[in-house]
Amino acid sequence: MIYPFGGLVIGALLGALAARRQGGKRADILQWAAVGAMILGIVGLFVLVFIERSYT
Repeated sequence: MIYPFGGLVIGALLGALAARRQGGKRADILQWAAVGAMILGIVGLFVLVFIERSYT
């Protein structure tokens, strides 16, 4: 259960850092953080499903 949450946190951090590095304003940083969180959250969900199915 930690993989999707970890993906959300890491994705938000990476997205915010990418937007800040490109000189984005507050709204840009928030949008990039949200998109990054969604992408890595979904990846984490697939990882969780794969792990759970492989052990059953």
